[in-house]
Amino acid sequence: MLAIASHIPSSEIGTGYFQETHPEILFKECSHYCELISNPKQFDRVLHIAMQSAIGKGGVGVIVLPGDVGGAELPPDGSARSLVGRRPSVRPGEKELAQLAELINSSKKIALFCGIGCADAHDEVVALAEKLKAPVGHSYRGKPFVEYENPYDVGMTGLIGFGMAYEAMHECDLLLLLGTDFPYDKFLPTKPKIAQIDIRVDRLGRRSKLDLGIWGDVRETLQALLPMLDTKPDRVFLDAILRKHKEALRKVNVYVDHVGKRTPMHPEPVAAALSEIAAPDAIFTADTGMCNVWSARYIKSTKDRRLIGSFNHGSMANALPQAIGAQCAYPGRQVISMSGDGGLAMLMGDLLTVTQYDLPVKVLVFDNSALGMIKLEMETSGFPEYQTDLKNSNFAKLAEAIGMMGVRIENPADLTSGLKKALQHSGPALIDVVTDSNALSIPSHADREQAVGFALAMGKMVLSGNIEEVVATIEGNIRHAGEALDSL
Repeated sequence: MLAIASHIPSSEIGTGYFQETHPEILFKECSHYCELISNPKQFDRVLHIAMQSAIGKGGVGVIVLPGDVGGAELPPDGSARSLVGRRPSVRPGEKELAQLAELINSSKKIALFCGIGCADAHDEVVALAEKLKAPVGHSYRGKPFVEYENPYDVGMTGLIGFGMAYEAMHECDLLLLLGTDFPYDKFLPTKPKIAQIDIRVDRLGRRSKLDLGIWGDVRETLQALLPMLDTKPDRVFLDAILRKHKEALRKVNVYVDHVGKRTPMHPEPVAAALSEIAAPDAIFTADTGMCNVWSARYIKSTKDRRLIGSFNHGSMANALPQAIGAQCAYPGRQVISMSGDGGLAMLMGDLLTVTQYDLPVKVLVFDNSALGMIKLEMETSGFPEYQTDLKNSNFAKLAEAIGMMGVRIENPADLTSGLKKALQHSGPALIDVVTDSNALSIPSHADREQAVGFALAMGKMVLSGNIEEVVATIEGNIRHAGEALDSL
């Protein structure tokens, strides 16, 4: 992406002029290149560098352009500059490939953990897992590209993790990190040997200890590596992890399969129903917070589905503007914004953008009248939740008032029909689904931390004399978990 950021007249910079900011500072932390153009003679070269940086590094290049400089004449000696079309694939040398092959061939229990760097390497990852009899975990960003049609997939680890990825990574002899910059190092193992493949050399060893780092494109590297590997006949480790993963998925689906008739509705069956009804090539965007949890665990990947979120910055209210961008780029595809009520309220004005441009975006609002993830983080940190409750309006009626289809769902019996009605509508639609504010998401292998944090929070409420809030919170959590306990 190339971003052109306007600036005040160059003669006024530094004087506290009207609307003065410093865009080169504002955009520096979220771009690969950001420079101020103060002289027309800079323009050709700085513009070229910004575009090359965006293409070569796979991100954003920014030029900051004061109004008077933007209106100036270009120098007559400017010449055309060639741009690269796309980033090239990088293949490691034979020596590095041989080292990696030797490490893999000498290891018995191998696990893979894959990120967005595997976006064009699905078949190679599955072939590697088949040859090594290795379970495959994936990051949130890697989910759309690794999870589908993969019999070796064992889910995710981390704060929104599920399945057996964590256990596979910690019980293996060798962990292969493929195209991932997974930031939560506390979820990464320290005992197994670790080899990492990444096209960005600065990521090698950035998150964990590293026994071997391979600088290369995942797809090219695996294509060259596969013929050098011995086929491992022993499936004991893989089958044990897959059995545990199946059981873990059953537990994750308890709230889908066994509590679907409770009100207020659980968010889990809402996300699961959306996954079943949505188009096989739908583009999903998910707000930062609990919507990340529901999309990670219950939106099933296909070869053509895509999932977009604020994966690096964790910005709030990202889903709706991202959905608008996706729908503009792909007007013929179904685009669904999985919005939290807090996120939608922050950027509710963008609903007017949807109607202004006649975009058939579908906005599903998880309306739990709370900043759910913030509430959960407070409780797990041992603090009573504070200022996380929301007083929501009827979002469906608000949508109708500006010309969108509005569907409000409060009864689980209306969930499937309500979703179908909105998704089949030819224009923009908003689905306001009222969900339980006490829904809990417990990270994989973090049950003890969750329980201790919650107990501390309740204890502080008791000491402060806020008994009514303690009772209400515990009753809400018991109600949410009640019917699931027998199934577990």
